[in-house]
Amino acid sequence: MKTRTLVTGGAGFIGSAVVRHLIQNTPHEVANLDKLTYSGDHESLAMIADSPRYRFYQVDICDSAALDRVFAEFQPTVVMHLAAESHVDRSIDDPSEFIQTNVVGTYTLLEAARHYWSGLAPETKEAFRFHHISTDEVYGDLEGTDSLFTETTPYAPSSPYSASKASSDHLVRAWQRTYGLPALVTNCSNNYGPYHFPEKLIPHMILNALAGKSLPVYGDGSQIRDWLYVEDHARALVEVVTRGRVGETYNIGGHNEKRNLEVVETLCDLLEELAPQKPQGVARYRDLITFVKDRPGHDLRYAIGASKIQRELDWVPQETFESGIRKTVLWYLDNREWWQRVLSGDYRLGRLGEKV
Repeated sequence: MKTRTLVTGGAGFIGSAVVRHLIQNTPHEVANLDKLTYSGDHESLAMIADSPRYRFYQVDICDSAALDRVFAEFQPTVVMHLAAESHVDRSIDDPSEFIQTNVVGTYTLLEAARHYWSGLAPETKEAFRFHHISTDEVYGDLEGTDSLFTETTPYAPSSPYSASKASSDHLVRAWQRTYGLPALVTNCSNNYGPYHFPEKLIPHMILNALAGKSLPVYGDGSQIRDWLYVEDHARALVEVVTRGRVGETYNIGGHNEKRNLEVVETLCDLLEELAPQKPQGVARYRDLITFVKDRPGHDLRYAIGASKIQRELDWVPQETFESGIRKTVLWYLDNREWWQRVLSGDYRLGRLGEKV
């Protein structure tokens, strides 16, 4: 049986890494379903866009009629659901889009998948998988420095973003329990790497430093995050949807806990080495670091315990933080045209998709 994978949010940061991995390293046929909001960029898929195994649908996951048509036409055997609003600061400023996309959109997609799955032939129905990709932020804050999030950690979301993702996780598990939809859930730590939209911490700091702008760090920068290279995450997701057990949750982490200030200082030191020609008036990149008022409800520490996926699926990250962050800085230095088009807004011009 051919594997036909429908990826929602496949023009986003993590989604595009998944699509690239599937086309470049597996025989899957791939359909990318993406609304192309502000953070979606089809240029991140330019290297695989001409593959005969790839197709693109510009569709909102809240549009049930369009989803039904995509399911009927593409006939997926696997759904990997990554479409989401994901920026915490934006969710604090305006939660409405997060509720609409992450909660209502997930419900709409679940219903489309359930109706499609219910009509499949027995063998195809048995092989079908719905993989929901979520975040470690649903678990809230960790106390101390030794504890880790596990797959059974109680949910305690702190922001409108994490609350909306927690809601979507609960919906997926309810559809699996009530209707028997063969679903799996993964919760990941902070991703970083190529094609990361500039509003997020690491690309934001790289691009601000290259422009000689301030590097704003919330509070005293002591917040701790576990960092996962996006291509490691893509490999893990494909392992889970291919070999994971239906109804299970798998935490995916990078085993790289760093304070936010430490991350910013590491970026500054790498830029001193790799981009020594600084903007006018900048003596050291570290001199650009400034401390700003902390955001409301800011969790202090996240840390993923990823022993289950290692034990059951033999997955471990290939990149250390040191190797992955160097690759990331080099990518941004070598791909200035990409992020300059994003910063200018030109990437949103002339978007072409197969609308249904």
